[in-house]
Amino acid sequence: MKDFTITIYCFIDDLLQKMENNCSIHKRRKLTDAQIITTVIISARYFYGNQHVACDYMKSHWGFDIPDKSNFNRMLHRISDLIVQLFYHLSATFKHLNLESVYIIDFFPVLVCKNIRISRSKLVKGKEFRGYNTSKREYFYGFKVHLITTADGIPIDFLVTAGMFIFFIG
Repeated sequence: MKDFTITIYCFIDDLLQKMENNCSIHKRRKLTDAQIITTVIISARYFYGNQHVACDYMKSHWGFDIPDKSNFNRMLHRISDLIVQLFYHLSATFKHLNLESVYIIDFFPVLVCKNIRISRSKLVKGKEFRGYNTSKREYFYGFKVHLITTADGIPIDFLVTAGMFIFFIG
């Protein structure tokens, strides 16, 4: 875990510098963009997405000056566009390295709420968000994430659509 954390931090920091990221530490900000992204990746990899535990780990083991949960989430949302740019930059690199040109296309549903709560949903409204999950043979209310990966399972591209969207390859 220690080696993975160091590797991810160095990789993200170098990649952000290569992308000419001009976001430096402001007077109020306690973390760099690379530290925030590293904390989120460590959270997903080792702590089942629990960012609070990951923040505690980064504080105690690496000395990151991480603010409270609310401010950390604000900082994370502030750099969301940067994270998307980072993903596309990495995917372009992986596309270039994939000499086989063999890709896998799949999708998975992201539920907003259970079917019984559709009428009370405040996040999204409309029939276009009601989709059908064929593998589970059930309806869902939410979004579909369409994902393109290499044959090795490395994500290359993604698209988020309403649940009713049907993607045909012909």
